Amino acid sequence: MSWQDERIDMNVYSQGEVDRWVYSTCNICSVGCGCHVAVKDNQIVGIKGNGNHPINRGRLGPKGENQWYANNSPDRLLTPLIRNHAGQLEPASWEEAMALIVTKAKASIAKQGSNSIAIYSTGQAYLEDYYTIAKIGRAGLHTHLLDANTRLCTATTEFCLLQSFGADGTPASFDDVDVTDTLMLFGHNVAETGTVLHERIMQRKEREGHPYIIVVDPRLTLTARNADLHLQLRPGTNVALLNGLTHILIRDGYVDQSFVDQYTIGYDQMAAAVQDWTPERSSEVTGIPVDQLEEAGRVIGQTTSMVTTTLQGTFQSADATTACVAINNMHLLRGLIGKPGCGPLHMAGQPSSSANRTAGGVGTYPAQRNPMNPQHIEEMATLWNVEPDTLPTGPEKGIEEQIDMIEEGKVTFFWNIGTNPMVSLPNRRRARKALEKIFVVVQDPFLTETAKVADVILPVALWGEKEGTMENADRTINILRKAVEPPQGVKSDLQILLDFADRMELKDKDGQPLIGYSTPEECFEEWKTVSSGRPCDMTGMTYDKLEQSNGLRWPTNDQHPEGTPRLYSDYKFPTHADYAQSYTKDQFSGRPLSHDEFVKKEANGRAILHPTRYLAPTEQPNQDYPMWLTTGRLVWHWHTRTKTARAPHLQMAAPNGYVEIHEDDAAAMSIVQGEVVRIRSPRGWIEVPARIGKAVQKGLVFVPFHYGSWEGNQAANELTADFTDPLSKQPTFKQAACRIEKLRKEHIVIGEESAEYIAEQYNMTVEHLLQANRLNTPYDIQMGQSLEVPISVLNTPVPPYIPQRGRA
Repeated sequence: MSWQDERIDMNVYSQGEVDRWVYSTCNICSVGCGCHVAVKDNQIVGIKGNGNHPINRGRLGPKGENQWYANNSPDRLLTPLIRNHAGQLEPASWEEAMALIVTKAKASIAKQGSNSIAIYSTGQAYLEDYYTIAKIGRAGLHTHLLDANTRLCTATTEFCLLQSFGADGTPASFDDVDVTDTLMLFGHNVAETGTVLHERIMQRKEREGHPYIIVVDPRLTLTARNADLHLQLRPGTNVALLNGLTHILIRDGYVDQSFVDQYTIGYDQMAAAVQDWTPERSSEVTGIPVDQLEEAGRVIGQTTSMVTTTLQGTFQSADATTACVAINNMHLLRGLIGKPGCGPLHMAGQPSSSANRTAGGVGTYPAQRNPMNPQHIEEMATLWNVEPDTLPTGPEKGIEEQIDMIEEGKVTFFWNIGTNPMVSLPNRRRARKALEKIFVVVQDPFLTETAKVADVILPVALWGEKEGTMENADRTINILRKAVEPPQGVKSDLQILLDFADRMELKDKDGQPLIGYSTPEECFEEWKTVSSGRPCDMTGMTYDKLEQSNGLRWPTNDQHPEGTPRLYSDYKFPTHADYAQSYTKDQFSGRPLSHDEFVKKEANGRAILHPTRYLAPTEQPNQDYPMWLTTGRLVWHWHTRTKTARAPHLQMAAPNGYVEIHEDDAAAMSIVQGEVVRIRSPRGWIEVPARIGKAVQKGLVFVPFHYGSWEGNQAANELTADFTDPLSKQPTFKQAACRIEKLRKEHIVIGEESAEYIAEQYNMTVEHLLQANRLNTPYDIQMGQSLEVPISVLNTPVPPYIPQRGRA
């Protein structure tokens, strides 16, 4: 373990000692840090890290330390709201709200069929919620239109694992990060998106000199600044880089041919696909110098152990699943999987998005069952006691496809649970226009931007106010105990779902209520039965054991009573046709393969090497939009700031959006630090202050995506394109074309106005006034001269976060 010692991070505001500390897990990122919730007078008043939890040994990131403020926010919703005939939201009783929802759901089904209802959920709820959504959606409503914000943050993890290994579940774990010789962080700015994991990595690095860190990112992030080798590639060229590295592995004899021959299929086709990807060609496309490519190839080829992490820089980029499959290919070629310090560790964005995939709240069926496999459908029908032919089957439909269906009039009822798509979806104005046409339910603690399209809003309990389990990025299942009751008039997600099922009179084939449980723990016990015998088997878990063990990684069963630190240690992969979670898809078109096509591959327990073809991003800079746009997260905020903006420290640290511009581009356009500029893409525009430096490449701008109010004109997703990856259907937020427009007004110099006087009138420095007008000295300003003055200059500092706050 990297941690040599515990360090208890704490953030508590209380008059006197707290009354009790309640066991829980952080509900922000996917690292899954253990914590305790502080309770005073039956109110949450703070948090401290759990020193015994192996994930964090008491450490917490800035977002985690401040997450509890949202619970006490004065603007929490305390009653349902219904939009009246005048278009205004007004308070309503739970009876009125649920009755309206049920009436609309039944009408939608009667008029247009089951697939007129879509449920779009979150990556921040609990496994029990997701499983209940799966059961209600598929066995009750018979709709196959279940998706979640996981489509935006972690869908590519799932689909690359299906392609290569036959089932979901990331092979490596955080334990492997502690012992690996080489760590490749591919599109994963861990210093800002998973601060505790970054600290864990860096403390070991400082102590042992290991691991050798390779960072792949077009930006010079805090993570990249700590790397041994930063591969600063051009936007959208991940596959070109990986093909070049794979070419080097084959060229220089680094392939473990014995492992490949015994445990994989598809080598010849994969090798042929990279034959022409010489370092020179890869360099030409990616912009990475040949010597850096050769060094990376040498390190990967000679290392005895390697962990590769990926996150949104890979998942939300062009050729997302292909890039992640190429990473899986590298591990298989080197035989670096299934043993300590080895394997791909494809991350998750939100704290429990992995649980949503596992429990079937999204595209595939619960416990990694294949919706294309009649045998798996029979299994689910038996477990749920329903007729098999009532369960929807076939390929999943992601949120972007659901937006298409809304526009086509096929979906008329949209239930949005615990997420804020009017900020997080790409090309969001298109999505808003679609949702305004239909009946929308929003389930959220606050009036988010998505409330603008809601017909009914249901107030829900937050972290600390309900009980359940979450699955973090490395398959660890954690328990979150209920610390306090939610505010009066507020219900948990699970309570609302159970109430809906009861009001809809959802029954099994014997006429009994479809949902037979009433508490989260009862739900988990049923879920365990559903998971039995599947890759994610959790039959060896209980709520009490999860707390006593500080989390357990699945599978946890009779064969693995203490969980499983890494998958495939026996080199047996779930690729038998009757067991696999997927028959996979065509690697290039995304077309789902049939059972017979999959059988012909003859994987039968072996991993699958796929050829990886590079395709440039669909949208490219051009004459009208000459620059690249990319988006991402900040260390101080999470997702759409629904919770973090309500934490005073986090909001003060980063209250506004901005755009990062390379200093050479800024100089060429005479843009000054803090000047408000307009960023325009083919889809829309925003106005944000400029932060000038070297964090981005020339020709690239970066906008954090957290800021999305309809009034503020700072939403990055006004600009992003809604193209999706053909396999995972994950949108490509990371590449769009844009241009920068200066917002200036004219000042005519009168009389003997000095530079100091003019700058003061516009709240500018003299230096900025001169820069904006390409003047060298104040004496260059002459009477009658026309000067350009930015309409606004804002101070946009974002305080640095130093993860290593102490030595452990």
